[in-house]
Amino acid sequence: MEDILRLPIWCYCMFVMGACIGSYLNVVIYRWPREDLSVTEPARSFCPICRSDIPWFRNIPIVTWILQRGKCAECRAPIAFRYVFVEILTAVLFLTGWYIFVTNHTPISPVAAALVAVLSVLLICIAWIDADLMVVPVDFCWWGMGAGLLGACLDPTLVTLDGEPQSIHWWQGGVQALYGMALGWGGLAFVVYLGKKLMGIKRFEFSQAHEWYLREPESEEEQLCFVLKMPRKDVEGEFEEDVYAWGDLFFRDYDRLEIEGHGILKDGERTKATRIVISREMVQMGGEEYSIADMKSLEGKATRVMIPREAMGDGDPPLLGLIGAFIGWHGVVFALFAACIFAILWAIPARIGFGRQLPFGPFLALGGAAWIFGGWSLWEWYFESLAGFGNPAQSGR
Repeated sequence: MEDILRLPIWCYCMFVMGACIGSYLNVVIYRWPREDLSVTEPARSFCPICRSDIPWFRNIPIVTWILQRGKCAECRAPIAFRYVFVEILTAVLFLTGWYIFVTNHTPISPVAAALVAVLSVLLICIAWIDADLMVVPVDFCWWGMGAGLLGACLDPTLVTLDGEPQSIHWWQGGVQALYGMALGWGGLAFVVYLGKKLMGIKRFEFSQAHEWYLREPESEEEQLCFVLKMPRKDVEGEFEEDVYAWGDLFFRDYDRLEIEGHGILKDGERTKATRIVISREMVQMGGEEYSIADMKSLEGKATRVMIPREAMGDGDPPLLGLIGAFIGWHGVVFALFAACIFAILWAIPARIGFGRQLPFGPFLALGGAAWIFGGWSLWEWYFESLAGFGNPAQSGR
């Protein structure tokens, strides 16, 4: 049986299966957040522009997108590259998981390969939805934790990548998965809680009111900005402008900018409001709500300002708990560390205009995948190096 499962034909089958499932993942990613659509209804895929149904022969994963040059066959509207990218990514992850844990693994572990496929499906869906909407679908995390726990009991390979899975019992694999879930969810939830308490809001209080205003973008590349005039530290009596881009302020839908003060001018007219609350699209003041898009200007003097700043939301802990159920607590530590590295590397070009800012969820997903596809060996090498460094006789010194 092992010789049969090691045949190259199975790798091709896993690639094709991954591409087909990736095609369906595009449906889930597009439809799940929309209240007017169901993941299963309508049953046939359709063009989001012209709404025409897509027949099966024009819905072949990867191939159709290439043959149609990335355009709808009916209305010729461009089909985003992300659709074929999800199909290719899913296919590659399925193929790689099978190759690592079956074709090139002794003894073979088809259960581990299947778990890699399940985890890949969940992480791709969650990461893409989070990147689009800044929200983690927690239901997916619950399903994933159940699958990971069951899989660890059936085959502990993934939760013991840096250990010896053959030497532990089935229930010990489940315990490793529970450790991973507890550390991933509980540990990150504690970090998020502390972050919200200590750094979730940046507060300013002034004895003398400071001027502020909303600065309109001068080009399509620029964003609307909140500008607060602050006293310069090096020159007494002079002020400099602290500028906060709209995308940074309202990273999530529930972020709010709160200002207390006086002299608030809306479209050049003085208001009686002494407190305003600004969200991404609306302004609340004086018991009324106004659309920012309909405003020409907004300014005033502030005695107190609360600016939102938050890197992680409440959905990130269950996501790391899901990852921990599949890869154990060692993998959780690595995934969190790797996610921070990936987030920093992404943020540097995003800050200067190359790419957009992303929530932390996609980086957690990337960190979890990195552990399975080689991160565990880096973990082993690192700790073996530390042990050798701490024992000169063992390291040959």
